[in-house]
Amino acid sequence: MTKVVVNPGICGFPVTVIAEKREGKKIHISLDTECEMVKKMAEDIASLEMMASFTGLAINPVYKSAAQHLKHAACPVPSAILKAVEVEAGLCIPKDVNISFVSD
Repeated sequence: MTKVVVNPGICGFPVTVIAEKREGKKIHISLDTECEMVKKMAEDIASLEMMASFTGLAINPVYKSAAQHLKHAACPVPSAILKAVEVEAGLCIPKDVNISFVSD
């Protein structure tokens, strides 16, 4: 099981992503959040192919769902979901991702 916690910023709706390898090359995804938009995404992406992270943005199942349900294009949750899939599939090692705002 791979667990990722996303603090997406100003919206104030953290998301816990859990990715679990299942039979064959499937990864089961669960999303725990109070964000109604992300909850709707969870219905679409409950099961993903382990290679979903290597699918182009325009045809990627996670980003297709995000395009349908999320109102904010800068939401980091879709990327976090795909990072969890990569780690759970054994395609990369876990490494934190960070976006920092720097004032000069």
